[in-house]
Amino acid sequence: MNEENEKKKEFLKSYQKAKRDVARLERQLEELRLNKISPSVINDGMPHRTDIGDLSNYAAQVDKIEREIIAARYERISTYQRVQRCIEAVEDEREKDLLTHRYLKGENWERVAVSLGYSWKQTHRIHSRALENLKMT
Repeated sequence: MNEENEKKKEFLKSYQKAKRDVARLERQLEELRLNKISPSVINDGMPHRTDIGDLSNYAAQVDKIEREIIAARYERISTYQRVQRCIEAVEDEREKDLLTHRYLKGENWERVAVSLGYSWKQTHRIHSRALENLKMT
């Protein structure tokens, strides 16, 4: 049973992972753009070549990352929908709320307990029952 619950938790965590993947790619694109706008300056008193760089290479890099972002966003949306459907199939409303706060909203356990008005222990008991009742499709 524990192995099955671990698989369920990994499935539920997949949405937050997909969100992080998109954010990482967006930061990568932003860094690429910032480096193109203001390349680092070497302050050693020596003359250096001011190479603007090959714009076609820069454009290709930007295009590649933008395509990866689009694919990652699509994956994030698909993952959200799969996880959300599984959560919605759980019958108990308290369990649904807890799973939504923890895995879709990405709240830590303390925040989940406070948001739902449960004690720490009660939160974990509900979570255990929710995992038992969750059907992955």
